[in-house]
Amino acid sequence: MALIKLENITLEFPVQASKSDRRQSSKESHIGGQLSQGQSGQMVVRALDQLSLTLGPGDRLALLGHNGAGKSTLLRVMAKLYPPTHGRVTVQGRVAPLLNLGFGLDMDSTGYDNIFIRGLYLGMSKAELKKKADAIAEFSELGDFLDLPMRTYSSGMRARLAFAISTHVETDILLLDEVVATGDARFLKKANEQLESFARDSKLLVLASHSNKVLRDLCNKAIILEHGRIKASGPIDEVIETYAVSMGVDGNDG
Repeated sequence: MALIKLENITLEFPVQASKSDRRQSSKESHIGGQLSQGQSGQMVVRALDQLSLTLGPGDRLALLGHNGAGKSTLLRVMAKLYPPTHGRVTVQGRVAPLLNLGFGLDMDSTGYDNIFIRGLYLGMSKAELKKKADAIAEFSELGDFLDLPMRTYSSGMRARLAFAISTHVETDILLLDEVVATGDARFLKKANEQLESFARDSKLLVLASHSNKVLRDLCNKAIILEHGRIKASGPIDEVIETYAVSMGVDGNDG
């Protein structure tokens, strides 16, 4: 069973406000969360504001919104990386969060060791990783570098390995923050094909991307976030068009 249920979720981050911050009303800003005082009187950024949402098997949800609207924060709440300040999060099923390719990697361990380190972080068992280690290594195309410490890798090589591990997880729920760019054009094409296959195999998908083409290819519904609230929701094409009109851009772009 794949299920994500958010009930009246509010998430606030305390901040040390400057004098200019205190003078500025959150309504004046077109980016970021709402700036206000929390219950303790301390200045906070309200990244999500009383947000409720239920997703089940077959749902492929696109997240739209300006920078700072709450898309990445919402994905992290769904992954239970950020506990909400208020509200309740219910998640059923194995979750694969492709949110930060660097997380769960040990720079002093070899590439092969990191297949197990990151794989365990993503919820794979040791037995599962033993079966898939060769396939992950082959997909990464890192060859003998897998026997070397990851501190000897370039950022692109680290991303390749992390991507290969992440997309070999058997998952019920896939949370994805942007399409991952890893390496040269040939590998990027291979990675995107793997990602599309991985997304379609998952029972439930939530995707944040600035590419309307990617969103239309992978999603069947969408929401627009604004200052941590759901401004609009519905079928993917309708919501993309609504967002495009509000932003004064062509909804067919990207």
